[in-house]
Amino acid sequence: MGTTYAETMTHAWAWPGSVASELIDELGRFEGPPEQFLGRLLEGQCRLAGACEGAMLRVRQGAAEVIGVYPGPANESARPSWLDGSLILSRDVLAARRVAVRPLPALDGADGQSTEGYLLIVPLRPLGGAQGLAVFPVEADDPASLSVRCEQLELTAGLLGLYEARLSVRARQVHSQRLQKAMLLLSAVHRPRRFDASAMVMCNEAASEFACERVSLGVLKGAYVELRAISHTERFSRKTKLAQAIESAMEECLDQDQEVLYPCDPGATCVNRSACALAKSHGTATVLSVPLRRDGRSAAVVTLERPSERPFDLAEIETLRLVCELCAPHLMTLYEQDRWIGARAAAGVRATAARLGYPEHTGRKVAAGVGVVAVLFLLLARGEYRVEAPLVTKATGQRVVPAPFDGYLNEVFVSPGDAVTAGRTVLATLDTAEVHLELAGARAERLRYLREADRAMRDDKTAEAQIAQAQAARCEAMIDVLEYRVSQARIVAPLSGSVITGDMKRHLGAPVQTGDVLFEIAALDSLYVEMAVPEERIADVGAGQRGELAAVSYPEQRIAFVVTSINPVAEVVNGKNVFKVRGQLDARPDWMRPGMEGLAKITAGRRRCLWLWTHDLADWLRMKLWL
Repeated sequence: MGTTYAETMTHAWAWPGSVASELIDELGRFEGPPEQFLGRLLEGQCRLAGACEGAMLRVRQGAAEVIGVYPGPANESARPSWLDGSLILSRDVLAARRVAVRPLPALDGADGQSTEGYLLIVPLRPLGGAQGLAVFPVEADDPASLSVRCEQLELTAGLLGLYEARLSVRARQVHSQRLQKAMLLLSAVHRPRRFDASAMVMCNEAASEFACERVSLGVLKGAYVELRAISHTERFSRKTKLAQAIESAMEECLDQDQEVLYPCDPGATCVNRSACALAKSHGTATVLSVPLRRDGRSAAVVTLERPSERPFDLAEIETLRLVCELCAPHLMTLYEQDRWIGARAAAGVRATAARLGYPEHTGRKVAAGVGVVAVLFLLLARGEYRVEAPLVTKATGQRVVPAPFDGYLNEVFVSPGDAVTAGRTVLATLDTAEVHLELAGARAERLRYLREADRAMRDDKTAEAQIAQAQAARCEAMIDVLEYRVSQARIVAPLSGSVITGDMKRHLGAPVQTGDVLFEIAALDSLYVEMAVPEERIADVGAGQRGELAAVSYPEQRIAFVVTSINPVAEVVNGKNVFKVRGQLDARPDWMRPGMEGLAKITAGRRRCLWLWTHDLADWLRMKLWL
């Protein structure tokens, strides 16, 4: 026998207080999407109202829209008759802002007799800018039960407001986190005073903050993009295929003047062919290019690359858009400042001439003014003459640790960067199995020759005894050599310092030959710089001169030094004659290590600007024309 409508509602109305408590407890902590929340709220209110069905409506500009039906989805074609009545009464209920009870046609009870039916209409908080209603058809013989149900429904109606408040707080938190991340990156970008350093900081910070494999920055130069920085890459060539692919993706972004994402949603309108080519040919799966705008025009592009398991979501794209918007003015200002002085002067003169208000022959006037200023500047102004040279840091106390004999690496105990103590730290050990076999054979052979010598002496064979004794002496010498090899198999640090080269853990079991360099150890407390001064500039360099250097790893820091000695013999480096010049640091930073590269500028006095700009050409002409 089936269950009647009245029996179903009676079961649903059991323990209303418990149902209300469970509903408030569940939805008060609900963190899911709004669609799931509205569905659970409608189901719980149906139970409180003692109804086996219900609906949720959105009223906008006098029209009611069904947004949810319990049980099952909303179906306009199969709408029950009681729902039509609620649409008519919705305006009056919203105006009163209270739970309304409206009569319905009589319902068939469990005993076959008709019972009175009612429509409970519950006003809800605004849903997406519109008013909301929850409607439930119920039956009741006792008006007091309807009053209790209405109170329960009014109590739960406030859960929607609480949920919307939590959504608002969560959205503000996400916005605050996004703004904080953007401000931290903006602060890091503002520290350097040169464009290249600031661009490198932005790429490195963005790569770290957004977990990217590679972040690149390019600047619009004419009709093309010039790649200026790649994260965690100090030097690169724009002629490589990777650099050209990145520049092509950047130009694709600038041509469209919008973010370009690969892969993108099927409905996206952006063209991402170059981004697709970059992702498929250079090991990444997700590429995002974001333009940097100045004065409303795109002036640069940031391209980010990620693996396939971490695609860019909408929140990250919005954060990157905010970062680019904040960083663009400072970066482009540094870019303008770092341009060649002639380009900056020309731009300033053009702007000044335009402001004078005399359009006739402006170009000629500007050219004449620039010429006069340039001549006066070259003839009168003096500047600092500095000799530039690449450098490498070296340690005063530096030793190599070679292999003592031919053998195989057995164990390696240190790696580059580890601190070692002279005579105490074991660096590695060599396999002595073969040496021990040879040693045992030599000892056995020596014993055999000694026995032969004794036998010959007893037989009065002096010559044979002497030969056997000589062979035994040879074996004794071989035993000494092999025992020395065994003692040398344990390689110990020759001086205290740090291991700078020798990652031999990857070569365990590999053969080594006598004299092969296994490790290099340097004392880090005694560093100096070695500069390669070109042959044509060595005449301007002398001991006692001072200068400044910048390391590739820390280009924004300047370290003072003094020239101490010059190697009298030239060396050929990269096809050019250079003289090795040694310099003593005024102070050694904590981050400096042997083997670091950089650029040194040795101060060689003050010269006229005309000489500074033309002496290279003048020297070349003298050599060519023999003047």
